[in-house]
Amino acid sequence: MPKQDKNTQKDEKKEENQGIQVPQAPLVPEGMPSIPPEMQEKLKAIKEKLDNFTKKILEKFDKYIIGVALMPPDKMLPPELRDEKAEDNPDKINTLVLVDDSDSTKMPKQELGAKLEQIIKGIAKEIDPNISVEILLSSELKESCYDAKYDVLKMIAMSAPVYDPADMIAALKISEVHKTMVLKKFEKYIVSYVAAGSLFRGEKSNDIDVYIVIDDTDVKKMPRAELKDKLRAIIIGMGFDAARITGVKKQFHVQTYILTDFWDSVKDANPVIYTFLRDGVPLYDRGVFMPWKLLLQMGRIRPSPESIDMNMDIGEKLVQRAKQKLLSILGEDLFYAILNPTQAALMLYGIPPPTPKETIQLMDDIFVKKEKMLEKKYVDVLAKVRQAYKDVEHGKVTSVTGKEIDDLLKDAEDYLARIKKLFKQIEEKAEKESILDVYDSCMAITRDILAEKGIKSFDDKELYNIFKARLVKEDGIPEKFVRILKDVEKAKEDFLLGKVSKQEVQKVKKDARVFIKALVEHMQRKKSVSLEKTKIRFKYGEKIGELLVLDETAFVLKDIEKRDEILSATLNKQGGLENAKKSSAEELEKHISKLVSPMRMSIKERLLEDLRTLVGADIEILL
Repeated sequence: MPKQDKNTQKDEKKEENQGIQVPQAPLVPEGMPSIPPEMQEKLKAIKEKLDNFTKKILEKFDKYIIGVALMPPDKMLPPELRDEKAEDNPDKINTLVLVDDSDSTKMPKQELGAKLEQIIKGIAKEIDPNISVEILLSSELKESCYDAKYDVLKMIAMSAPVYDPADMIAALKISEVHKTMVLKKFEKYIVSYVAAGSLFRGEKSNDIDVYIVIDDTDVKKMPRAELKDKLRAIIIGMGFDAARITGVKKQFHVQTYILTDFWDSVKDANPVIYTFLRDGVPLYDRGVFMPWKLLLQMGRIRPSPESIDMNMDIGEKLVQRAKQKLLSILGEDLFYAILNPTQAALMLYGIPPPTPKETIQLMDDIFVKKEKMLEKKYVDVLAKVRQAYKDVEHGKVTSVTGKEIDDLLKDAEDYLARIKKLFKQIEEKAEKESILDVYDSCMAITRDILAEKGIKSFDDKELYNIFKARLVKEDGIPEKFVRILKDVEKAKEDFLLGKVSKQEVQKVKKDARVFIKALVEHMQRKKSVSLEKTKIRFKYGEKIGELLVLDETAFVLKDIEKRDEILSATLNKQGGLENAKKSSAEELEKHISKLVSPMRMSIKERLLEDLRTLVGADIEILL
């Protein structure tokens, strides 16, 4: 602790702390009811005084001040914390200053506390005589907890932090609130509630750690593990509630142990438990934690020979496991990390998932040589990682260094970044090429439907006029399909000029699907109507058959309900059927699909005679 009676040191300290920013902590916890305007003004004035007070003591004591908090008025304190002899002063500002004395070796702690109190109270009096300061050394705080004097924790839990750089006050607040909630519900089972971790050692930390020991020695209705799990779930839930109530933002970690497991860990010299006993500060203890802590300090808790051997063996086992993990990284993780995206790229291109060996060759043949989208060095990386994988798999490599992993990891990261770019290249190419497919499909269906109307050749410049005249006006096809066809042609021209956009591709593909579907349905409807002209239905016995004449070929369905017995025959010049043979539904569909202009069927006597011969019975024509 620096001496404070030398003016030169005082001036130097002021210069060092020039520009100190005192954290602006709220004096009222978040979520509290709204405060009347006059009370808000009073709190604002109090905060300004405490900010000034904090700045002054920081200029003098700097890092030794680990917390400043506004305490509740005397009348708001519980009876056990209230000083009955204190005068009733409504303007009194109760203030707690928490001082770190962990590295103080030049003077006894009592003398240090008295000297600090004199100087800090003097500063407070200069700012406002109503500021009443309570100085608390970090060692005093711990000793109070060691002696089971928890009143000071209750007082801190009711405070509003003004300066709390290491979140010590916040940690004590949330721990005390959480402890109170846990004890209220499970006091019968809780034997110790202990603060631990770097924060309670006086070090900067990103989280708050507490440990709870649960007595399971008299549990009879359920297994001990089940008791631990049930209580643990509830206790952790209370931790979230405590964080919400106090407004503490740091991560609040709660570890639970059952007493029997805790004792086994002590006997087995578990390093975590030893550290916990050495550094932990009991915020509540029913005579379990402190005796063990004192026995540890006295050297009376010693690990057994078995636990020493176990911990010795653990070192070698963990080293072996680390080596196996490195091999696993090389033999599995890195290989599959680049293989799977590679196969995905090939699938995106339109190739079914290949084997790992085929993948390398396909990447070289397609993307390096054919499409010229990928540099050869990336295929070499894929081959190198696969070879490393095979060497591990076949036992040729039994150990690997961290540097080798780092080198391959760097290659894999570069490879994956390049594959992502390749994905975009493939998608762009597929989108652009799809424009040509869309154009060809639209033109093909247009030519087919015009061919059915007898227009088999025409000048491309006349296409839209023919489409309007023969399909829009004659067949009632909506005129919007003329515009769609023009948009498809324009998209094709833009593609050839290299200026087609992704949005244009998507719109044209969507419109083209509508165009093709509408024209196909139109063709099917017309063909269906025309096909009816070629059909003759007849009845014989209880069955109904059907005769279809498609150009020079006729098909006879002996039973339209089953459609499993079909005959085909040639239509001769006399209008009869000859060369009849067994056929199938597939052959019938094939002839229908090729049919261009169905002819109207006329019934002749010769046709009826041949039909009677084929079905083997008298027939009756159905009109």
